[in-house]
Amino acid sequence: MSKPLHITLITETYAPEINGVANTLSNLCEGLRLRGHRVEVIRPRQREDESRACGEDLMLCRGWPIPGYPGLQWGQSSVHKLLHRWQRDRPDVLYIATEGPLGLSALRAARRLRIAIVSGFHTNFQQYSHQYGLGVVSLLLTSYLRWFHNRSNATLVPSISQKTNLARRGFERLELLSRGVDCQLFNPCRRSNFLRENWGLEPGDIAILHVGRLAPEKNLGLLKTTFDNLVAAYPAKKFRLVIVGDGPVRAMLQQQLPDAIFCGPQRGDTLATHYASGDLFLFPSMTGTFDNVVLEALACGLGVVAYDQAAAAQHISHGHNGAVAMPGDQEGFIDAARWMLEDDETLRRVRLNARQHASRQGWAGVIETLECYLRAASETRDGTVLGV
Repeated sequence: MSKPLHITLITETYAPEINGVANTLSNLCEGLRLRGHRVEVIRPRQREDESRACGEDLMLCRGWPIPGYPGLQWGQSSVHKLLHRWQRDRPDVLYIATEGPLGLSALRAARRLRIAIVSGFHTNFQQYSHQYGLGVVSLLLTSYLRWFHNRSNATLVPSISQKTNLARRGFERLELLSRGVDCQLFNPCRRSNFLRENWGLEPGDIAILHVGRLAPEKNLGLLKTTFDNLVAAYPAKKFRLVIVGDGPVRAMLQQQLPDAIFCGPQRGDTLATHYASGDLFLFPSMTGTFDNVVLEALACGLGVVAYDQAAAAQHISHGHNGAVAMPGDQEGFIDAARWMLEDDETLRRVRLNARQHASRQGWAGVIETLECYLRAASETRDGTVLGV
């Protein structure tokens, strides 16, 4: 039997913060611990941590808010604290999940101590800056991210398309680590007629759902365009647009979509109930590395419409368990949504197939794969870190 590992996770976001990275890391940590490994977490202090003390497996540092993203923060640079901590209690391997000041501190300290590093590419920061019209910043960020990740023993990416994209840009030692979904939590049986009635829906009406961060890079203008097109295409049907999440463009969306229902951020059972109470799920983003919400929507048996990339490319077979359009093809996206609602049987069949597919995408296999990557890195000779 293999020896348990001492794994240190460094991240600038973690549960109960509401985002895909925090959700993924929480599942990975819990899974590794259940497999007998010691997992130490190093992250910024959150509002819920006011009276919480650091311990053997938790180090909290100061966080700095990210402008325009309330609730998200960078971690304070802490090279000397990390050196002192790891000289006293050396981990077998690091998993650096974010590339901010805290992640950079961990990279530098680990290289100095010759501790093996596995990094995770969780967020397309370089694409976000491009969406904001900051092309030069995007190039600089790409260079920094390439430099950062090429100094780890391996960089884990969540999708095949992401792996191909980064390899073209000079990222090295890329490995695939997909994502899972909790199919007991995200389950069609959580559908709530009471919630649907609160949304103003009767049996046979269509709840069109979107879940995610409400930010400029998420291409949310397409929600209104698609919704308006569906209303015009199917005048005999009653639709309600339901938006779950929060972010910097929420107020603008509420002005553009006065009849939509904005539910704010949800988590746990309540989030799962919101998913399961929908019918059609629209996800127009083109900047995510994986998009956990796509897999959660499939698990709840929704008809998912998305662009053919990231999670959708891996998990949706067009016309079978969802519908996809080529990235950037706005008309194709709208056509895919229209096709889904052509008749009741199409949507019913797609939703059944969606749940069936998602039920095979649990976290256990993902965590086992991560364990293999971490163990391989920890066994490099003398803890040598590549990418010098």
